[in-house]
Amino acid sequence: MSRLQVVSGKGGTGKTTVAAALALALATEGKRTLLVEVEGRQGIAQLFETEALPYEERKIAVAPGGGEVYALAIDPELALLDYLQMFYKLGSAGRALKKLGAIDFATTVAPGLRDVLLTGKACEAVRRKDKSGRFAYDYVVMDAPPTGRITRFLNVNDEVAGLAKIGPIHNQAQAVMRVLKSPETAVHLVTLLEEMPVQETADGIAELRSARLPVGRIIVNMVRPEVLDAAELELVRTVPRTAVAQSLSAAGLGGARRGGHAERLVDPLLRQAEEYGERYALEHEQRAVLAELDLPSHELPLLTEGMDLAGLYELAAELREQGMS
Repeated sequence: MSRLQVVSGKGGTGKTTVAAALALALATEGKRTLLVEVEGRQGIAQLFETEALPYEERKIAVAPGGGEVYALAIDPELALLDYLQMFYKLGSAGRALKKLGAIDFATTVAPGLRDVLLTGKACEAVRRKDKSGRFAYDYVVMDAPPTGRITRFLNVNDEVAGLAKIGPIHNQAQAVMRVLKSPETAVHLVTLLEEMPVQETADGIAELRSARLPVGRIIVNMVRPEVLDAAELELVRTVPRTAVAQSLSAAGLGGARRGGHAERLVDPLLRQAEEYGERYALEHEQRAVLAELDLPSHELPLLTEGMDLAGLYELAAELREQGMS
């Protein structure tokens, strides 16, 4: 497994949930994982049922086997102060810049700078080592921007390195891209078995590959259980209404005579079966599209009772069982 796991996906596919579950899965058996949020939505704090994350690495969960999950919500302004201190030793001058609004001005006027700071902070966590020479974290998982923005977000340092030919900015941008374009990084895309998310996933993979960014795996989220198979659906389409009513009656759901309780259930039941058949066909069609992308894929179930902390651990266990740890 690559040490930097980037999770993207179309809005509404549950990429933040998948990123959190992946961080838990990777932290199993005593590992340390850092879960990084870059969009300022505090979605990670909500999932782990904790208070809003500050701009500092904080332990938020313990994984099976004693592993630990830390989380960090990256603030672009504070990341810029870190950057200025690291390369220019500004100290109190940097704090004065923040008070004057220069930090906000810089990140607003140069939107690309914001992405440089966000990716740079995550890559710093990947490279960081303790005094004994061991990596501070075994894995860093980034809850990244949506699929439509992910390639430009990750590739921004390439653009900066091209604009700044020399100096610390150039060197920093090159160091970040060495991580992002190496086997140390894997970009996973989260999708649903629906036409628009699958198409956006295919487009995102093509863009990532064109930018020579390492594509990881496809994670199909919120997969509903298969109630009927193709043969059973065909039987439903051909079975006479009277046979359905008789079966309902035999099951104790009223008489089969017209106007009886069982008779009244036939049409709603057949409509429901028809709707299920349409969804079944669509999902199998989208699975075929995903298979053509020639990437490893994983499926996570739809949790019918909603997403809570217990559900997050359930999804992490699913990912471990499917080899994502």
